[in-house]
Amino acid sequence: MAITIKSADEIEKMRIAGKLAAEVLDFIGPRIKPGITTAEVDRLCHDYMVKQQDTIPAPLNYAPPGYTPYPKSICTSVNHVICHGVPNDTKKLKNGDIINVDITVIKDGYHGDTSRMFFVGEASIQAKRLCEITHACMWIGIEEIAPGKHLGDIGHAIQRHAEASGYSVVREFCGHGIGRKFHEEPQVLHYGKPNTGVKLVPGMIFTVEPMINAGKRDIRQLADGWTIVTKDHSLSAQWEHTVLVTETGYEVLTVSPGMPVKPAALHVHA
Repeated sequence: MAITIKSADEIEKMRIAGKLAAEVLDFIGPRIKPGITTAEVDRLCHDYMVKQQDTIPAPLNYAPPGYTPYPKSICTSVNHVICHGVPNDTKKLKNGDIINVDITVIKDGYHGDTSRMFFVGEASIQAKRLCEITHACMWIGIEEIAPGKHLGDIGHAIQRHAEASGYSVVREFCGHGIGRKFHEEPQVLHYGKPNTGVKLVPGMIFTVEPMINAGKRDIRQLADGWTIVTKDHSLSAQWEHTVLVTETGYEVLTVSPGMPVKPAALHVHA
């Protein structure tokens, strides 16, 4: 497994790319309202990236082996869609929906990758709780990051909190190394055992992006070849940050003025 350790110059470029990705989410958040289509959300983000930021939307025409090229600039995953929801003109957001907007930009050859949950109008108590617990799961995983720790520590902490809260962790999709390439080694699972997996060293950069289901963890892929949904049609939520392993701990690279802050009291289940 070839994990690229980033140089100081590369880390600075990743900071810039991460900040720009987060700023797209700051821009789109206030525009997510009942009646807007996911295609319009995509168009707004695309224009902001290309015209305002001079960044490249990484998902557009992205085609890993075995996939057809992804047709849009962002992913919009609504309600029971777990990830990789393809924006379209027929899907109008309605009051009570929850949506994950996943942004990856390329700036000067380096990728910044982040996603957030948004409420469309007024979400239900159940939907809000799922999104809050998933946000906490991401941060609980990030808090495990430090030199000498293991990837398994991240996954274990996320799984423990999600399952103790009555939710399930999607296992087929995970976080990933990132840099010049959209997806690099290592894979960052959101479940696992402590003290297992790759040992963390300074200069590693990867995403932490737990996908948490209100029901069972089983998934289904739709006919478009991209969209992943919960098999039992239960709600799903996801949050994502790109994170650097530092000499003393971690640094979140996908930061912006409008990003939701880390929960003040991270209640971690023993």
